Amino acid sequence: MVDLKGSSEQGSDPTAPGVHQRPVQDRRREEGSPVSTSNAERWVDLAEVDNVRDLGGLPLSDGGCTRRGVVFRASTLQEATEADVAQLVGIRRLRTIVDLRLPAEAAREGHGLLGTQDVEVVNLPVRKGESTLLDVVVPDSRTTDLGLLYQQLLVGSAPSIVTAARLIGDPARHGVVFHCAAGKDRTGVLAAVLLDAVGVLAEAIIDDYVMTAERQHRVRERLVRIPAYRNLPAVAQGVMAVDGVGFARFVEWLQADAGGGARFLLDHGLTGDELALLRTALRDEPGV
Repeated sequence: MVDLKGSSEQGSDPTAPGVHQRPVQDRRREEGSPVSTSNAERWVDLAEVDNVRDLGGLPLSDGGCTRRGVVFRASTLQEATEADVAQLVGIRRLRTIVDLRLPAEAAREGHGLLGTQDVEVVNLPVRKGESTLLDVVVPDSRTTDLGLLYQQLLVGSAPSIVTAARLIGDPARHGVVFHCAAGKDRTGVLAAVLLDAVGVLAEAIIDDYVMTAERQHRVRERLVRIPAYRNLPAVAQGVMAVDGVGFARFVEWLQADAGGGARFLLDHGLTGDELALLRTALRDEPGV
């Protein structure tokens, strides 16, 4: 069982990039390290989906960057317009939606116009244990240790995280978008595991999470209008903080205590071949 509080030394792992053996604070971008795509270039601007971005263009520790146009992270897709759908399905070639919302939440809210397209929707809930409470997964940042919550979400959702990694590694399912309600907490946990598993620099993983702050006001304005979310304390009172410090603690815990994203996936059922497929799907390496 992964320790949510302590830390332990991890032995060498031939299946994981060497990047996982270095703590977060030692993996900051240095002169000569690969340069990522600018944040502005990664945003996918849609009319009625607020927090969508490409996971491509992030720097890998050993050179190159993540592949563009394969995997996207998002907030709720349920109010996408016809033009938004045309952008996602027609231009971005969306084939698979990985819905990280709770089963009842996903069934109730749905995917609007995207649900009428030839796109597969897979519900893989990310939650704290067996909790079905929305205010746990859309947390009030005043009363929640977000760094600890992200650990709990990961440990409580290992089967969903592994299945998501398996789907994302399958080129027949590309492009893929994964999302929750705000596109911050549940979505951020999956993004961190995937990016760490393929060797993205820790600083870039944290920066990717923090990008949500640029769209957070739009996300809240939308959730306030949706009955299922409007009365949650985090939404009603505007306390949906983007906690970069807490997320950095989560990433450090992921590497130090869980052994890194790749080790976590392998320990919970992903095969070595599936991990290789995930890396092939997400890594855009020089000369490859």
